[in-house]
Amino acid sequence: MTTTPAPRPLKSLGFIHLVPFDSADPGRGLRDGVELFRYAEELGLDSGWVRTRHLQHGLPSPAVFFGAVAQQTERIGLGTAVIPVGHENPFRLAEDLGTADALSGGRVLTGVSVHPPGYADDVNDLVHDAGWRDEDYSYERIERLRRFLAGDRVREVPPYNGIGGDFDSERVEPHSAGLSERLWYGGGSLRSAEWTGRAGLNWLVSNISTTADGDTNFGRVQRAQIDAFRAAHPAGEAARATVARVIVPTDGATPEQAAKYRAYAEARTPRTEQVHGGKTIIARDVLGSRDEIVEFIRTDPAFQAADDYLFELPFEFELADWKHILHELATSIGPSLGWQPATERETA
Repeated sequence: MTTTPAPRPLKSLGFIHLVPFDSADPGRGLRDGVELFRYAEELGLDSGWVRTRHLQHGLPSPAVFFGAVAQQTERIGLGTAVIPVGHENPFRLAEDLGTADALSGGRVLTGVSVHPPGYADDVNDLVHDAGWRDEDYSYERIERLRRFLAGDRVREVPPYNGIGGDFDSERVEPHSAGLSERLWYGGGSLRSAEWTGRAGLNWLVSNISTTADGDTNFGRVQRAQIDAFRAAHPAGEAARATVARVIVPTDGATPEQAAKYRAYAEARTPRTEQVHGGKTIIARDVLGSRDEIVEFIRTDPAFQAADDYLFELPFEFELADWKHILHELATSIGPSLGWQPATERETA
């Protein structure tokens, strides 16, 4: 008789959001995003994470967005899932993240990835200037960001000469203590998992991954990555791993919402039934009742090994739909997994 392995204790529960908007009225979509974070905090969720998108109708500037969210919230963690650092100057990114972290009282959770620019060469020239061909898009770009966030010295500050005010600093400012330790690498391969472990960062996986040996069992592939991450990490089994999937609860949905949710999941299922580009696999969306979702999470190998669970919100839905998903997550699904809202933990 086989038994299901016991999952790790759940540390936190949150969501990932694209913050989509209409190009004719982007402010409305961005304000809806701020409202969703406010609502998530009211529900007691631990964190909200935003995707970073360029040349799309999705949020390109997480740090700017977090500056607005910080004024409407007090507790909820503010994560990036993820910032592609190939688009960023690590120095300037460290300044923006430090500003957002200072404004939010130390709540930023920085998820990053790195890879070379993916546009056609002429577009890359416009976006990055011609020097992009000589840039370093290795993991060292992440290490450089971490050093800036940690407050490593950038320069020697000469004696004040009486011009412009005595404001010079030897490090990136504003410096926010602890920000460099709240750094996740968002990956999907054994190579990235092992590097993330050796680097001592946190590990974040989502609904797209890479199979190393032809295995198309998504949960098993991600579990192998999490195990490889911890095997390489100085903290070993204590190293932090976060798993995100598209999960859509149907309990409490209106008939119209339920029909929309089913149509959404069915339209996306064919892409999960093949391997893309020889190695890329995509997880099937999880659609169902609380009991069905809880059973899936408890038996999925990746979730069993994770410290944090994130629900990825469908891009094409609306604010009412996203609020419904978060409400079910915080009031029904989470408690069924042994999780308590932050508001209850604080008063326990």
